Amino acid sequence: MKIKRTLTPLGGGLAAAALLGASLAGSAQAQTSQVKPSESVSATTAKGIAAFWLQNNGAALKAATYLEEDTTDVDQLKSTGTASTDTKAGSVAPTGTTTSTSTSKNVNLPKTIGKVFFVDQDGEKRWCSASSIQSNYRNLVATAGHCVYDTSNDEQLVDNWVFVPGYYQGKAPYGVYVGKQAFVHYDYSVYEDYDRDYAFVSVYNGVTVKDSTVTESEYAADKAKAATDTTKGELSYHDSASNTYHVVQVSDAGRLGDNVGGQGIAWNQPLKKAHYVFGYPQAAHPDGNKPYTGVTPKWCYGTTTDKTVGSAAKKIEEHVGLKCAMTAGADGGPWLLNYNNSKRTGYLNGVTSSFYDQDENNRVDYVSSPYFDGETHSVYAEAAKVWSGKLF
Repeated sequence: MKIKRTLTPLGGGLAAAALLGASLAGSAQAQTSQVKPSESVSATTAKGIAAFWLQNNGAALKAATYLEEDTTDVDQLKSTGTASTDTKAGSVAPTGTTTSTSTSKNVNLPKTIGKVFFVDQDGEKRWCSASSIQSNYRNLVATAGHCVYDTSNDEQLVDNWVFVPGYYQGKAPYGVYVGKQAFVHYDYSVYEDYDRDYAFVSVYNGVTVKDSTVTESEYAADKAKAATDTTKGELSYHDSASNTYHVVQVSDAGRLGDNVGGQGIAWNQPLKKAHYVFGYPQAAHPDGNKPYTGVTPKWCYGTTTDKTVGSAAKKIEEHVGLKCAMTAGADGGPWLLNYNNSKRTGYLNGVTSSFYDQDENNRVDYVSSPYFDGETHSVYAEAAKVWSGKLF
């Protein structure tokens, strides 16, 4: 793939995606390196992040809105040429398959998909789409780079970053997974190169909660225990609207991959291949039509373009395009090659990065992803070997 390290950083282009967090480690990292890792979030900090999102019956999760990129100003894709493979084609197989006996011709949604939540620099709660992916410790999430890293401020999003697979209206059926360490491509972190708009984030074991209504004295006793027992008190709350007291018990949900499985990953694959694309679209089309709610995941199916594509607006030169009408909110959602509808697994071969209006009718009709090559695999491989562990 073409390396665009002579580009001037755009600066400010992703300011709205910044978390209140620490800067990525290794700012002076040599430009020959392909991988930019973040600082590692401690278990103590991660507990506080889990509490932020889960307290008051998941109120923060419910209040979050989609990351507003490409909602009103969509570009057109231009053909740029064939994909530049840099190594041999390769893949890593998925794990934790779920076999369905259904004879329905409908698409069975993968258990691996969900939303990533974070807080931007203005204090706004945001979300993108993402998927669990196979790794050494079954603890890895794949999403778009702009859902993890703010290039304008050289800041990571992982400090307040969580993944909720199967998210639905404030519910976390498989738990909430706090990000431990994020990995992006060096060219994305430094040059805002959307040809590298992907990220892999290792996560701690999931956290689940049980909310019980109790008496005021029981609530006070639980809060008092918080000083010595981190599973007590921190999430318990008084609901003033109903004047009820709630004790929330926190439990370890186990590893992400053990609970929902992990998609495989493929790189240096041929173009013009059929893919399923999943995500949580919510934004209206540029013409104001709003067919999506962002509440439930949607999917597209199609064959990728036979040539790489580009977009002048984001200095994209080597993306892969696919006909799809999903809008923003689907950012970071997985592109799955060889998706098995009964096992609900396939091979991650892209993530939704940008949205386009090809026929210029003010409707999104195409999405694009970075082409996954050997350098993508290098970033993934670094993230895949990070151990995390449990919080409670």
